[in-house]
Amino acid sequence: MIKVGIVGGAGYTAGELIRLLINHPETEIIFINSLSNAGNKVADVHEGLYGDTDLEFTDQLPLDKIDVLFFCMGYGDTQKFIETHNIPENLKLIDLSMDYRIKREGNDFVYGLPELNRRSICSAKHVANPGCFATCIQLGILPLAKHLMLNDDIIVNAITGSTGAGVKPKPNSHFSWRDNNISIYKAFEHQHIPEIKQSLKQLQNSFNSEIDFIPYRGAFPRGIFATIIVKTKTTLEEIEKIYIDYYAKDSFTHIINKDIDLKQVINTNKCLIHLEKHGDKLLIVSCIDNLLKGASGQAVHNMNLMFNLEETIGLHLKPSGF
Repeated sequence: MIKVGIVGGAGYTAGELIRLLINHPETEIIFINSLSNAGNKVADVHEGLYGDTDLEFTDQLPLDKIDVLFFCMGYGDTQKFIETHNIPENLKLIDLSMDYRIKREGNDFVYGLPELNRRSICSAKHVANPGCFATCIQLGILPLAKHLMLNDDIIVNAITGSTGAGVKPKPNSHFSWRDNNISIYKAFEHQHIPEIKQSLKQLQNSFNSEIDFIPYRGAFPRGIFATIIVKTKTTLEEIEKIYIDYYAKDSFTHIINKDIDLKQVINTNKCLIHLEKHGDKLLIVSCIDNLLKGASGQAVHNMNLMFNLEETIGLHLKPSGF
């Protein structure tokens, strides 16, 4: 059994991660660290877990008792933790924050998008889980980068559920504000753009275009629905073959030849992609569950690869339906 520790256990992504791991046939959760909830039952915070676990939060960190440590912390906190704690040499780390996604000197974390870096993840000791918007958008355009087809600016509009803002209440996350409402934020300046560009340049070194990304807040709890526009004269039939070939060995990304919608991916680790051609414009529709494929599901996928397990173990999830 893989022995697991979790740091930062009270947020939405941690709740989903705990749900996945307590039902994973190859894992045992040794501790869930949360200073603010130490001594409280996990199910009293993540109430969907009533009847599933008797685990309690702890303020202890028995790092020598585990094989892998998941970080479900805010920006900057993972780096501070690593710099101030004695991390066992053989302990595998999976970071769900954005602290180590961008490559820099001294950063040995592998960027954990399996559809891009599967081989490197399999041999990695440290993995940086991608951002939710970044996952959805990259999966929509990686096959084009692989074929050096991204030579103009990329237009992206994407809407996300309220869980993307985190569990801590904010003025624009209250139900009364968010319901029957829509708004944009961080237009052209979203923090996930650099990691998207980094991945595209990994496949297409000549990529130097802009990603004109407009994120929207949606009046629903979970999921990301993105539309991406790229200019190309390549036929739809050729493009569809490029996508099908690129994702042929990937278990969770599927090319769909009819319109897709968000409910088809909610409560799953899937990414669905639909392609349309309108003159010289290619419309790419990509959707994921932000808490699963965009966060905790992808983290478990990475863990499976790091421990040489079949990649779908613990991730056979069903859509929520209607």
